[in-house]
Amino acid sequence: MDSVVLQEHKDGVLTLWLNRPEVLNAFNRELATGLVEGVRRAVADVNIRVVVIRGKGRGFCSGQDLSVALDERAGRIRDIVREMYNPLIQAMRDLPKPIIASVGGVAAGAGMSLALAADLRIAASNARFVYGFSGIGLAPDSGASYYLPRIIGVARALEFSMLGGAVDANQALALGLVSKVVSEEQLDGETSALAQRLAAGPTVALGLTKRAMYEGATGALADALEREALYQQLASESQDFKEGVKAFLEKRSPQYKGC
Repeated sequence: MDSVVLQEHKDGVLTLWLNRPEVLNAFNRELATGLVEGVRRAVADVNIRVVVIRGKGRGFCSGQDLSVALDERAGRIRDIVREMYNPLIQAMRDLPKPIIASVGGVAAGAGMSLALAADLRIAASNARFVYGFSGIGLAPDSGASYYLPRIIGVARALEFSMLGGAVDANQALALGLVSKVVSEEQLDGETSALAQRLAAGPTVALGLTKRAMYEGATGALADALEREALYQQLASESQDFKEGVKAFLEKRSPQYKGC
């Protein structure tokens, strides 16, 4: 039987394919575990410089597989969230490398949360973002309450979540949920181009930038300033920094090695 998460590593990019197309890549435990394993592989492998998350078939991810959820006792939902979703979202946040969500078709519930937890999001014109939690009588999970208000603001996040919002790709672009919308036919190429651009970048500096931005979004100015001094020192100790300066002085494009 095929894995529910397929891993494809090429030219510094690790693509994690959600592979349950028959249910629009709905979450079950195996899928969540497979994504965590993929992210942890990216932590350990210096040859992986970018992670891309995509969905096989017609959708990105339709959220929790409710046929599985109905088999669980309601009293265990807290444990399911803690054991299944929280490790994945935390692993994505902690990965010192960029993560791209390439969204085609529906991203609903925990599937939308998965996309929000990526650092960059690109969407096909057929993408739909559906905040499905309130529609089935649930509160947000999978990091949605953290990322959504930071991306679109608290007021819009409350409206979107309480009313069970659904937006198409162009509406998502206007809200800032995605950074780019392309045609369905262009999604592969545009995703690859974005991933390769990041993979060719200074990986250490990009990882520190990711960390600084997330930490700075919730902290005080004084903490951010001190953090910037520390992270700048760490970045300056990388080989990529030395290459960047040398390339600048030599008036050529830098050849970053990711270290």
